[in-house]
Amino acid sequence: MPEKTLDIKLRNILSDPSCRDFILADAKDADMAFGLAAPGKSPEMHAHEGRFRTLTEYRDIIRQNVKQGLVDIMLMSASTNEILTLNENLFADSHVTPAIRANDTTDVWLASGSSYAQQPARPFRTATIDHAMCGKVQCDPASRKRGADLGLYSVTFNNDLELDLHTLDTYKEFRIEAEAKGFRHFLEVFDPNAPRQPIADIPRFLNDMIARLLAGVVGKGRPIFLKIPYHGPAAMEALAGYDRNLVVGILGGSSGTTFDAFNQLHEAKKYGARVALYGRMINHSEHQLTFIEHLRAIADDQLQPLEAVKSYHAQIGKLGIAPYRELEVDMQPTSRGSSYDAASGQAGSQPVIPKTNTGSTDAQEVDFTKMSQAQKIQWNLDRWNRVLG
Repeated sequence: MPEKTLDIKLRNILSDPSCRDFILADAKDADMAFGLAAPGKSPEMHAHEGRFRTLTEYRDIIRQNVKQGLVDIMLMSASTNEILTLNENLFADSHVTPAIRANDTTDVWLASGSSYAQQPARPFRTATIDHAMCGKVQCDPASRKRGADLGLYSVTFNNDLELDLHTLDTYKEFRIEAEAKGFRHFLEVFDPNAPRQPIADIPRFLNDMIARLLAGVVGKGRPIFLKIPYHGPAAMEALAGYDRNLVVGILGGSSGTTFDAFNQLHEAKKYGARVALYGRMINHSEHQLTFIEHLRAIADDQLQPLEAVKSYHAQIGKLGIAPYRELEVDMQPTSRGSSYDAASGQAGSQPVIPKTNTGSTDAQEVDFTKMSQAQKIQWNLDRWNRVLG
């Protein structure tokens, strides 16, 4: 079995923080959140046709993206991991590392018509470590390397003592079990989804909670890297520069223009990120293999964002694929703050929502007393659309 590029790059980054290695992951775990809408619209090149891909089609795309070999990690649900990793041995001769979403907290329960994501997050795990590693409720030592030995664990802090304490206790239980079974993890820290008390500076709150949490975690119990929302240069530099043994990564968030995706990766790396996990940005692209090819070129400092957009359009044109947007439009940044309709899986219109005089719903206090119930729900949907990878 070839050595995984993830392991090589982590070794390089930790031994030399100034190295330019960058870890890229394809997040194909959306069935743990969106249900039927997770695979995206089908057929691949005709997004106007109103049918979702099937799970079989979704897994076929995963096979193609793994065989391309340009991502370092393929993140999947435990059920997809069983089929592709355990049953098919898809990763046996690949440099790509299989990983599962190890928990599915209630703030990623995004079924059509549901309101779970608007309620304070509660920790929960559908998947088990043993099922990820060997497909059984209990693995013998020899079978633990058959499946995935890496998982994504997510936490959400809401500035509520009892809820956050329960979140930390549950994460501690997971870490202890994972270390005992030789299961590695990376830690996803979401923005607060329903804070009980206002938080004036969410990026600083997140950074402080991460630093405080990991100060008490040693050795093999520590995450191999972080996955967090990208809140701009200052927040990224502060966290990435805080601890040289902490590898910081970003989640891609919702689909926007192609420039949004390419520029976010370029900027995050510039200010200290060394990992990016892109889910919807890849899944909603016109041609995933070409999109990943350009993400890889940006991650490896071979292309700048604008030239990458132009190159991407040229390449899909050669494939006979019509772009979703004209080149001039696709080269523009957007806020990516549109709502996500769980029934259709497509971006909707942005409602008018009261804001503070600072104007940012991502990083500043929001006056919920001036919102209707519908506006509160929409605010949370918009924020999750921006941060969920």
